[in-house]
Amino acid sequence: MIDNRYIELLTNPGTVILDDIPVLKYDDFLLFLDRLMGEEGTHCIAYFVLPQTGKYKFICCMAADENHAILIFSHEHPLEPAVSLSSITAKHFQFHVFEREIHENFGINFPDHPWLKPIRYPSNRADQAQTMNNYPFYTIEGVELHEVGVGPIHAGIIEPGHFRFICHGEQVLHLEIHLGYQHRGVEQLFIQKQGVLEQSILAESIAGDTVVGHALTYAALIESLAGITVSPQLSAERIIALELERIAVHLGDTAALCTDIAYQFGQVVNEALRTIIINTTQLWCGNRFGKGLIRPGGSHYPLTAEISAVILKNLKEVEGRFIQITDRIFSLPSVLGRFEGTGKVTTMQASLIGAVGMAAKSSGMYRDIRWSHPFSTYIEHSYEPVMLHKGDVWSRAMLRKLEVEKSMAVIRELLEEFTIYDLQLTIGKIENQKQSLAISLVEGWRGEICHVAITDDTGRMVHYKAKDPSLHNWMALALAVRNQEISDFPLCNKSFNLSYCGNDL
Repeated sequence: MIDNRYIELLTNPGTVILDDIPVLKYDDFLLFLDRLMGEEGTHCIAYFVLPQTGKYKFICCMAADENHAILIFSHEHPLEPAVSLSSITAKHFQFHVFEREIHENFGINFPDHPWLKPIRYPSNRADQAQTMNNYPFYTIEGVELHEVGVGPIHAGIIEPGHFRFICHGEQVLHLEIHLGYQHRGVEQLFIQKQGVLEQSILAESIAGDTVVGHALTYAALIESLAGITVSPQLSAERIIALELERIAVHLGDTAALCTDIAYQFGQVVNEALRTIIINTTQLWCGNRFGKGLIRPGGSHYPLTAEISAVILKNLKEVEGRFIQITDRIFSLPSVLGRFEGTGKVTTMQASLIGAVGMAAKSSGMYRDIRWSHPFSTYIEHSYEPVMLHKGDVWSRAMLRKLEVEKSMAVIRELLEEFTIYDLQLTIGKIENQKQSLAISLVEGWRGEICHVAITDDTGRMVHYKAKDPSLHNWMALALAVRNQEISDFPLCNKSFNLSYCGNDL
């Protein structure tokens, strides 16, 4: 559907002709956004700048969850040295990351933006004087206050990020999270590496714990852009792999949460169960994390009857032991005393920052792409998200348990309906639609993954945007630790388990 304000996509993934995207005057753009943001479940999934000859083209993609639609619209401004625009963030805070990135990349100013600070430090950023060492941390004056810095090099095996706490005694008043230490230029590499194999490997490398999620998002985008129809068997395989990834990470995170409260029995049992799941993926494709398993247009590792039998066998073993250990975890007073009420993020806070995935669902938000914008096999198999309301560590831990159980049920259902084929699928020549924009959404284990690609008049990809759910949810961690003891930070951090490299790209 097209009207004079937006073009509407009712499929995920989907592709539109670039010139069909309506261009609004900026005042009208802001008014239309105001109206959309007043609708239940509507949130921004992408807002970025496409440099064109003599102008900046700002493209906004909004997810209308209740209507299961994606709305795409734009505004344009002359390509001038000092473009200055009224900030959307001043009224709708969830846009803060998008406007910060636009400011950092292009030098476009938003004078009334409340938090206009660097977010990624790309090598081609507009202001080279903005460096990691002169980041403008927020400060509070007070003789009884002190600051605590953690990172960017951490004691454990963890990615680099700097956490600056302002404390009154042991109480955290404010946390600022400073990332960008490992900016790899992934989006630029998608343009430099035009081959599907190279781009698939890049997608797998966006976040090392979300290989299947990002690879599937990319593959679906390319298939939409090239007009490729995927077989029901291949769609089912991909969802089985995605849900195996979700199970594996949730098991590992449950183990990590037990580690942080010194419940060793819960830790070792869940670590052992995670090993069973990732070894199942390794049996399938030769890699524990699913690298090489998902490719646009086909698969080099078709699911066989033998592998299907192993998946079912291992799920049965893991499920029985997981139910036993989680029954213990969620009934022990010592565990509940640390989980309940710690690191709370309210529904209002989650909504204001545009939280997605686990951070949203554990705080009372009904936000899951499998339900709102179904993709692949979820188009035929309806999915009802798990949602909890307390917004604390307990909710984020319990959500993992409930999602593991639902993922196992999804895999079993798909395997019961699955038609085994013996022939390896071939990946044919892929030709992209010209002068088009393609968008793909997938519900990874953290939440909403979004990839957007734009092609020129030859079909060559000229712009690529990749978004890990962590980009939205780091602010949730900063809110969760307010008024907590600083010693609760590791537990709060593990309860979200956000991606540093997924933010940095």
